[in-house]
Amino acid sequence: MLSFENDYSRAAHPAVLDAIARANETLYPGYGSDALCASAANRIREACDAPDADVRFLVGGTQTNQVVIDAITPPYAGVVTVDSGHPNVHEAGAIEYSGHKVLTLPHHDGKMDAAELAAFCDTFYADGNHEHMVYPGAVYVSMSTEYGTIYSASELEALAETAHRYGMPLFVDGARLGYGLTATGCDLTLPDVARIADVFYIGGTKVGALFGEAVVFTNHGEYSRTPRHFLTQIKQHGALLAKGFVLGAQFDALFTDGLYLRIARNANAQADRIREALVAKGYTLTFEAPTNQIFVTLDHPTIARLERDVRLGFMEKADETHTVMRICTSWSTTDAQTDALIALL
Repeated sequence: MLSFENDYSRAAHPAVLDAIARANETLYPGYGSDALCASAANRIREACDAPDADVRFLVGGTQTNQVVIDAITPPYAGVVTVDSGHPNVHEAGAIEYSGHKVLTLPHHDGKMDAAELAAFCDTFYADGNHEHMVYPGAVYVSMSTEYGTIYSASELEALAETAHRYGMPLFVDGARLGYGLTATGCDLTLPDVARIADVFYIGGTKVGALFGEAVVFTNHGEYSRTPRHFLTQIKQHGALLAKGFVLGAQFDALFTDGLYLRIARNANAQADRIREALVAKGYTLTFEAPTNQIFVTLDHPTIARLERDVRLGFMEKADETHTVMRICTSWSTTDAQTDALIALL
């Protein structure tokens, strides 16, 4: 059975597993106060060209979104995202559970429009009763998005400028950041993200790690400073891993010799091959996206035929006879697996 269901079905890159095995030979202090976390943080600062950045390691994406949004959003405020955003759809109300309403804008193939963000804020503050309402307190976007699309540098800069104009930090969810940055046509680099965003994270769970996300507070301006007592806030969320050195070992490996971006490119290369085959065979791509997530609208007999041999991801119903399915490659997808899928299409 082929698996193109998601990008986290394989445990971890061999270099990451080797790093954990080596770490197992040494006794480290707990909660991220160890030499491996320090080394990984330094490697990430160097890769981001952000010497003043504060790097913290957490375990998973929803956990990271909840902790960061809670830390950067005032208690009287909510977080602005698009209606397809992960906190609004697939996080079981985790943000509301921690006390912040999710305020939504319409998505455009998964992306937020800066002009619409400005209009939303203008409308809020023009209301004479806005003090009785939930303030927009932070802005959340993802790179790549839920639909596999990517922001350009100018789009992300416009969102940052708009967010700051209304007193909000810009938070970039980077669960699939490696796949976004290495996609064909992307004009953003990791230093660009660190320059533009106030806080972002580098996803490991979906890009070669056993688990883990590296949160980066860029500390380059008013909105990007690490919240006071952030370690304590992580602990309050039950998110402080005692064996923090396991996270440090993984990111130290991923950011040695460019491994993180190198393995991410493989996922996009395999996805490009599949997209080309789908188009050549007459399938309908639902979204034009350049990353490892491919969305294709299929009739139900075709889905049934393919799922005899391939695990695919469900996205949404298109109509009574068609469903949007996701084909997802990963850092570990091989040429042979891609060839086998293409032969089945």
